[in-house]
Amino acid sequence: MALDDRELAAWHDFLHITAIINRRIEQQLKQDAGLTHPQYEVLSRLSDAPEGSLRMTELAQAAVTSKSGLTYQVTQLEKAGFVARRHSPGDDRGVVAYLTDKGWAKLRAAAPGHARLVRDLFREGLTDKEFSGLATAMAAMRRHLGD
Repeated sequence: MALDDRELAAWHDFLHITAIINRRIEQQLKQDAGLTHPQYEVLSRLSDAPEGSLRMTELAQAAVTSKSGLTYQVTQLEKAGFVARRHSPGDDRGVVAYLTDKGWAKLRAAAPGHARLVRDLFREGLTDKEFSGLATAMAAMRRHLGD
């Protein structure tokens, strides 16, 4: 079944908007913090976790990435000194990634500029009612697609 004109227009708008937002966020993070967007997401997800640490499998789910993609990002962050890994307590096969002091400092320095840009790109330009509708629609789509 083909998309009708309204569905197709909405889909094209979605693709266009997400491409612009992703490109601008990537540029801002590279310029201001020397991080890629996936690297920032790893640091951010770790900062939200208790003690700044998560098992790699949990981190992959939280950062919405593949295990191999996450391993690459964590390796890059580890080389920079922002993240370290250790065996999971009580499970020698499990690996935990955690923020180092340098990682916490990097995230604290990068977060304000990132938040300003996200607000500018994602929130500004919408009325409160429009944003409320967008937030409701995004939550419904996330439920539909599952975690």
